Amino acid sequence: MGIVIRPWQESDIASIRRITWQSWMSTYSVFIPESDLKFYFDIHYTEAAFLNMFNNSFIHGFVAEVNEDITGYARLFFNKDENRLYAPSLYVLPGFQGWAIGRRLLEAAERYAEEKHLHELWIGVMVKNKRALSFYRKVGFLFVQEEPFTMGNTTLSHLIGYKKLGSNRLLTQKTYATFDRGEKLPELCLNLLAEQKNAWPDLQEGYELLKNVKERDLPCKGFSVLLQYNPRRIKSSLADVDKKNSNERRCFLCLDHLPEGQKGILNRGDYLILCNPMPVFSSHFIISHLDHRTQAIEEHFDTLLQLITDFGSGWTILYNGPKCGASAPDHFHFHVVPSGQMPIDNEIREKQRLSSIIKVNGVLIYRVRGLGREVIIIEGDDPMVVGSTFKGFMNALKKVLLTEEEPMINIEGFLNQRKWRLMIFPRRKHRPYAFFREGDARVLVSPGVIDMGGILITPLEKDFERLDAAIVEGIYKEVSLDGETVERAIDAMV
Repeated sequence: MGIVIRPWQESDIASIRRITWQSWMSTYSVFIPESDLKFYFDIHYTEAAFLNMFNNSFIHGFVAEVNEDITGYARLFFNKDENRLYAPSLYVLPGFQGWAIGRRLLEAAERYAEEKHLHELWIGVMVKNKRALSFYRKVGFLFVQEEPFTMGNTTLSHLIGYKKLGSNRLLTQKTYATFDRGEKLPELCLNLLAEQKNAWPDLQEGYELLKNVKERDLPCKGFSVLLQYNPRRIKSSLADVDKKNSNERRCFLCLDHLPEGQKGILNRGDYLILCNPMPVFSSHFIISHLDHRTQAIEEHFDTLLQLITDFGSGWTILYNGPKCGASAPDHFHFHVVPSGQMPIDNEIREKQRLSSIIKVNGVLIYRVRGLGREVIIIEGDDPMVVGSTFKGFMNALKKVLLTEEEPMINIEGFLNQRKWRLMIFPRRKHRPYAFFREGDARVLVSPGVIDMGGILITPLEKDFERLDAAIVEGIYKEVSLDGETVERAIDAMV
């Protein structure tokens, strides 16, 4: 059976409306109530609405026919102000999905764009429409913006992406290897690191400079800190975390902004494991989402647990909240480093430090005392229960803090004797007051999860030389959430 792609006509309206509704019910009804779908459909997809589209010179469309029956369509809209061509609709009847009809419609849209001397085609996809996201990524789309999208009373996250026309697929070019399951992920990452040190000069330079960083131990009251003078980390220390400026920043984790020599490991279809060109440890990786997604842990927490499992003992997964250490707060990512490298990794083994121990569904939750900042540990042998307990703690923290936003936290996650252990640092602020002082009084310390773990990074040598125990203890106390609030959150879980 042949597939015919042709421009749409007014006589196709009834078929186009039918395809739209059936596609929505097949795909969207899983996460959007039918009443909300119908409300939106009855406003934006009426016959009159389509007639207006046919009279709009900035709108064009194609339909796909199989045996003269219309089975799919694509609607295109040229935004004159942005000089962009969008494909706001591309739908195929459920029974004909998998026939390459969507791909054929997309190819027609790309040819139309090229005829108009445009170099990109833009689309929007709901985050929960995983199948569509996978399809668009495979054909070369990059998702660079996240926005809310409302149908009736339902508001969902919506990704905006584009494809450069006439170019090779960037994801294929940037993929060194693919990991799904079966291989040993740490071994694959170490092979990537060795290859990238040879092929990518910036990474080689970063690791050469790491060999010469200055470090000194700083004993504090009840705990220790390792100061590291690492000038290459100055960009991370000065990272702009203001949401207002997010659209103006050039995101260094987006696929199309990666340096020419950088490649990564495609991890389970959604992430790219990259070597960090500004390392703090002898092996330091970034796990970056393929799409430009906001840094927010709750939606991606299952991925954190899966990464802990895939890397196994000997490796630690790190998360920085968007307002407490994330150098790319508008692009979701984790860090992966060898376990046992931070002072706190040894200090939490001292049993006399543990307090407020409770058990929830077989999972242990306890505070760690005497570290100069608040530390909560969640530990269990079932990752699913550990995950639900973490979400319970986050909800309790939101309730205590009277907020709907993600509480400020840093997380260190790893396997400990076949138990999934999460070390959580609840925060009250990102940077200490000293960070914002003028002139020589300024202390350029911007604590993230590595700093909260006891390796305090100073990109300026003057700060490395002058920091003492009293200053460091003050910084930790200032940026950490107070113990009384943390205790109330734990109590709220019982």
